[in-house]
Parts: sequence; C-alpha cells; structure tokens
Amino acid sequence: MTSLVQHITIDCADAYELASFWADVLGSAVSDDDGPGDPEALVESPRGALLFISVPEPKSTKNRIHLDLRPEDRTRDEEVERLLALGATLVGDHRKPNGRGWATLADPEGNEFCVECGAGERAALTGTRLPVTADDVTLAVRLAAGTLAQSPAQDWRVPAGTLTWDCWETVEHLGDDLFAYAVQLGPRRPPQDREVPYRYAPAREGGPAVSLFANPEAGVTGLLETLEASGALLSAMVRTTPADVRSHHSFGLSDPEGFAAMGIVETLVHTRDVATGLSLPWAPPQDLCDRVLARLFPDAPDDEDRWTVLLWCTGRADLPGRDRVTSWKWHSAPLDR
Repeated sequence: MTSLVQHITIDCADAYELASFWADVLGSAVSDDDGPGDPEALVESPRGALLFISVPEPKSTKNRIHLDLRPEDRTRDEEVERLLALGATLVGDHRKPNGRGWATLADPEGNEFCVECGAGERAALTGTRLPVTADDVTLAVRLAAGTLAQSPAQDWRVPAGTLTWDCWETVEHLGDDLFAYAVQLGPRRPPQDREVPYRYAPAREGGPAVSLFANPEAGVTGLLETLEASGALLSAMVRTTPADVRSHHSFGLSDPEGFAAMGIVETLVHTRDVATGLSLPWAPPQDLCDRVLARLFPDAPDDEDRWTVLLWCTGRADLPGRDRVTSWKWHSAPLDR
C-alpha cells in the first residue's frame, strides 16, 4: 500500500484571510466549516486541497516548496494580471521574449508561487496539438444538457433528426455511450480485446441497444440527470486513469484521451440530432470541435468551420468540393503529440 497527499498545508498569520485569497485564485471557496478568526481554513478544488493553519511565527525565508499554477481559460500573462489584482505581488519575472518562461509571485503573506504558460500557449510554442481533457468532457455534457433543458416540448418521442430513434432514446443512447467509455477504463486490467461485459438490449425493436435506461416517470429532468451522471463518470475516469492505460474499442485500442474525445463527439453530434428533433439551436464551441477533430480525425480538412467539419466527418453535413461521408470511423489509437 502507498500514501496519498491529503492536502498541502501552509502556515500563515491569518488562515481564513489567506484561504480566501487562494479560493479566488483557484475559482473555489473556503470550506463552509471555516470562518474568520478560525485557526484553520480549508480550500478544496478538483485538483487538490490547501489547508491553511494560523501560527505565531512569521515567514522568515524563501519557501522550500511552492505551487506552480497553469491557467486554464486565459494566457499566462492575463493570469498574472488577474492575480496581481487579487492581492499578489510580482517577485521575479522569468518570462522570455519568445513566450516561454514563468512569473514568480507571492501571496498576501509572502508565500511564493509561479504562473506558467497555459496548455494552449504550450501547444503553440511547441507546435503540438492541444490534448482533449476531462474538463472538455464536462464542458460538452454541461452545454448539451443545458441546451436540451431549454426545450418546452413535452413529447420527446419525436424523431431525433435523421435518426430512426426518437429524442428520448437518443439521449439514453448518449448517456449509455459515456457510461460505456468510462467503464472500459475501470477494471484493474482493462480488457484488450472486448468490451466490459455489461448486457445491452433495446427497449423496442429498432431502438438503440443500451445498458442504462432512464426512468420515464422522472420525465425529461430525470433523463438529463442520467446524461449528466454518465458524463461525470467518464470525466472522472479520464482524469484519474494513467495516460499509458489502453483499453478495447471496436476501432482499436484507445487511451483515456481517446475515450474522452469519443465521448465528446458522441455528445456533440447526438445533441445536434436531438436538438434538430426538438427545434433547438445547437452550435458547440469551435475550439472544442478542433481538439476532438485533431485527436480522432487527424486527416480532416483544416480550412473549414470546425463544427461543420465534425458533422461532415460523421456523415451529417456536406463540405463544398468534397463527397459526402457515408461510412466513417475515427482514429481511436493514441496519437504522437
């Protein structure tokens, strides 16, 4: 057996005040159990936890351990400016004219930390593609569920776009796909030549074969909850599974990033199918489409609208000057960066 890091503990003069600063840094919150004047304050985030403890001794020298931050939705320099506005101070500028490097800041009590380039900046600097991540899965499912929840329709048994399934069945199929990709990464030794052996069956002749069925009595709200739950399972498995793990897919062995990208493509295109059936607008983010295209369809055209290209790759749209796709498969095997 091994040990896990429960949290990183930081000594300070005012636990709650410093925890509040770091909660703003991480886009999180101080624990509801802690308040001003408490000797301890906890900040939890999806990537870890920081525990602040008030001590009488002042900080006297440079920290032997520090945190390195990577912005997720802005550039390194934009993040530095945001943190300075929150109360940090710049203590060392190691940024280079070519865009590389980092900035060393200190929190309001003088604890040093660094801000590095975000994933997008790193990809631009190194000429590599941006990876598909667990956060991308979460984003895709959140956007899909949010869009479908806006439908005023009471009857979700209407056809989902050009599919032979109705809208309810298609959402069930989508949630089942996300679940299936998640469980492929779950066993201690993921299967290399078959799916994890859940039983699949259609609810009616001609319907999709699935393992998970939403309770009709829960209505559309319940149906979308099952979709969000399956998305959360896939996101968690992608986030926690080592990158070198491989598991079976009918198009070839894949890695956690591949299963994430597959789940996102299923989410984007099937949400479009359902949105069409329910007369809802649906246009996912271009950058999200671009990341999954680069991972699963590396030979896709790169000079057209990314969402339209993804629809074309999956046989759902035309591209000028190109034959319509009638049979397709994605590249499930890991790619060299």
